[in-house]
Amino acid sequence: MPAAAAALVQNGVDLIFTSQEAATQAAKNATQSVPVVFTLVGDPVAAHIVQTLARPGGNVTGVSTLQTELVAKRLEVLKTLTPAARRVWLIYDGIDLSTAPMTARALDAAKRMNLDLIPKGVVDVNELKVALRDVRRGDTLLAPDSSNPDLAVAIIERSLALRLPAVFGTALWVGYGGLMSYGPDYYAQGVQAAALVAKILHGARPQDLAVEGAEKIDLAVNLKTAELLGLTVPRKILLRADAFRR
Repeated sequence: MPAAAAALVQNGVDLIFTSQEAATQAAKNATQSVPVVFTLVGDPVAAHIVQTLARPGGNVTGVSTLQTELVAKRLEVLKTLTPAARRVWLIYDGIDLSTAPMTARALDAAKRMNLDLIPKGVVDVNELKVALRDVRRGDTLLAPDSSNPDLAVAIIERSLALRLPAVFGTALWVGYGGLMSYGPDYYAQGVQAAALVAKILHGARPQDLAVEGAEKIDLAVNLKTAELLGLTVPRKILLRADAFRR
């Protein structure tokens, strides 16, 4: 990614569009003058991508996935789906810088919900297997957005193998067999970010454009996975869901 970002700068592009935290960091490190617009960054302030959301500073702005802001809601829908659960494994990408405030907020929300939250940062599939070796029957899993799609796929596979109900950060993973998700729509984030791109190409400065939170937040459920795990999806979730996989 650093080499690709440097090549874009050398080729004299007018703007760099990035997806995920690692790509955004690479673009930011490659230039202080070419505008950068990002999507799929969980917490751009915690990741040191922008100074503040309202006034990003520098040459970078974009759309946040609201990872920190939405984690309590993800715990809530997980508890609604599995009311008897008492222990939640919070798996996150150990490389992403933006996970610290999300973890702190999750611990606070779990305490209010009488849940025992176990945060585990992992960087690959092997570490994931080690992190989940103490899973017990009745445990659940929270898998926020990650810059590593391979890790998300591995979390799906392990959650199914261990019969572990899991909530993901986006409906993309429900389509691949994940049980449930609550979070931003990836396509809608691209459309939202395109408006920022247009403003910059028409003369606006990135430092003057506030970082936006993802506007389209969906609840998705994979009914086939729910059946596989022996779960009955509550009517409350069925009525609120924006998408289903059967």
